[in-house]
Amino acid sequence: MSDTTFDYVIIGAGTAGCLLANRLSADPGRRVLLIEAGGKDDYHWIHIPVGYLYCIGNPRTDWLYRTEADAGLNGRELRYPRGKTLGGSSSINGMIYMRGQSRDYDQWAQLTGDASWRWEQCLPYFKKHEDYYKGADAVHGVGGEWRVERQRLRWDILDAFAQAAQEAGIPHSEDFNRGSNEGVGYFQVNQKNGWRWNTAKAFLRPICYGRPNFEMWTRAHVKRLHIAPGADGALRCDGAEVWTGDELLNVRATRQVLLCAGAIGSPQLLQLSGIGPADLLQRHGIEVLHDAPGVGGNLQDHLQIRAVFKVQGVETLNTLANSWWGKARIGLEYLLKRSGPMSMAPSQLGAFTRSTPEQPWPNVEYHVQPLSLDAFGEPLHPFNAFTASVCNLNPTSRGTVRIRSNRFEDAPAIAPNYLSTAEDRQVAADSLRLTRRIVAQPALARFQPTEWRPGVQYQSDAELARLAGDIATTIFHPVGTTRMGRDDDPLAVLDSQLRVRGVAGLRVVDAGAMPTITSGNTNSPTLMMAEKAAEWVVREAG
Repeated sequence: MSDTTFDYVIIGAGTAGCLLANRLSADPGRRVLLIEAGGKDDYHWIHIPVGYLYCIGNPRTDWLYRTEADAGLNGRELRYPRGKTLGGSSSINGMIYMRGQSRDYDQWAQLTGDASWRWEQCLPYFKKHEDYYKGADAVHGVGGEWRVERQRLRWDILDAFAQAAQEAGIPHSEDFNRGSNEGVGYFQVNQKNGWRWNTAKAFLRPICYGRPNFEMWTRAHVKRLHIAPGADGALRCDGAEVWTGDELLNVRATRQVLLCAGAIGSPQLLQLSGIGPADLLQRHGIEVLHDAPGVGGNLQDHLQIRAVFKVQGVETLNTLANSWWGKARIGLEYLLKRSGPMSMAPSQLGAFTRSTPEQPWPNVEYHVQPLSLDAFGEPLHPFNAFTASVCNLNPTSRGTVRIRSNRFEDAPAIAPNYLSTAEDRQVAADSLRLTRRIVAQPALARFQPTEWRPGVQYQSDAELARLAGDIATTIFHPVGTTRMGRDDDPLAVLDSQLRVRGVAGLRVVDAGAMPTITSGNTNSPTLMMAEKAAEWVVREAG
């Protein structure tokens, strides 16, 4: 750490940061520093797929955030996992490869006034880093760093749910990533031969580690960005203050700082650095360098409503994992074949459909699991059951991320404001009814499904909406808190090329830049955005 001047400083070695580090350090003439607050991804549970159970809620790999008490959740707080290790949330997430729907990106193009965000223009950037197990075609790439595979398991109860969904009018799908994800099928996952494939393995190892122009600091916390007037009097970001645990270092970026700390960390750092809503900053004794009221606003997330059904005459993980013989069988299968329950993502079967026939596009997503429990991290139930979790893909509720103090060590206040609109409450009620309709189809009848949670006594819109507040939880997809937008949009933090408005030399490249949430899991769209940003940065360098 003796030399602290670089061409590019990347803050956050998560999904976007790892890809940017790879792309920007490819030219030996560019010196690149990657800063990560967490440690190395050398914890064995990061790499065994089922290890997310031991990474979420673990200070070694998780920031351990919690939300504020939420009125839409009837006063409940939620655990809010975010990855704190190399690979970021790609080291602890559900490993599901999901691009969303083509209309998501067409909407981004409209909101930003930039046609380069249209689906057809984004598709090449998905393909550029993809290594698709079936080979290349019109929408998939091979040979890239980001491995996409089929899951190495199946369950009779999930096959039956998929058949029931088809009986309810949802078509079968082999691939959710072709622009329209409507259908039911097993999710594709970011794994390689039964191991989790995180962005640190994909983009940093081994290639970046062997580049003399690349440097990486772990367990290094950025205290604030360094922002000051440039020669022309305009504000410019030219570095950051970094706390290593032993000393405070000032790093300098001669070209750009790329903030990739995520939809929670990036707005927090901007606010700590004097970029954000003026009243918030003044309240915490921070000098207002740039009054940007949109920083930390527009928080969007997918809220899943978990319905549990007891079943008879079919094995689920509940009973398999609740016996010593079952656990031994699970461990042996993974040891010998890298398959079975230890290789499985948190959700295995997916479905995308309309909550009611009047919806113009698939507006809900199912994550279906051959197990049940009271809450994440709690023991499995002692009876056979499956869980059908459903989320509103396009929530209209908006929340905030706000600093609590001027100390970088203090976690920000996260207020998702779930179910705060009539539209979201209606979709919640409708989606629970849809779940019941699927489960009532003939394909599941032989297993005698019985609704254990929430319970058939809840029927009206008001009852179901309130019930959703009682049982729903996040799927960990926060986005939008530093959103890009048009030049005339006062709440757009970034321009359409992810540059911070009003501050030169600074980009935000992470899920916070999304103006609206994608219709599915958010990890792979973030990689696509980073791929585009890397190209812009290189082009600007000449």
